[in-house]
Amino acid sequence: MKNYFEYKKYIGTVNLSMEDRVFYGTVHGLKDLVTFEGETFEELESSFREAVDDYLVVCEELGKEPEKAYKGQFNVRISPELHRQITMKGISEGMNLNQAVEQAIKEYVYPKETA
Repeated sequence: MKNYFEYKKYIGTVNLSMEDRVFYGTVHGLKDLVTFEGETFEELESSFREAVDDYLVVCEELGKEPEKAYKGQFNVRISPELHRQITMKGISEGMNLNQAVEQAIKEYVYPKETA
């Protein structure tokens, strides 16, 4: 089950305000704040797509390059011991740190099915 929208490689969160009786969300991963809302799920999804399209139009009008939510780089804080362990494991398997971390993330995101 997905609790988010995807459109033009942007991801929108899905939230509910019980107090205001409205669905709302933000476009995830941008420095700029891009929000949307709707009274129904269908309105929320439509509002998300409009928000992304509006964001792209505004960026073009301002001569600004639209942000990409995911660039393939991120910083992670881990303990020094875990840092050392993954580095050593990577070296022992012929990988650098980035390759070892990418492999570990792939194994987490795409776990092998057990029979």
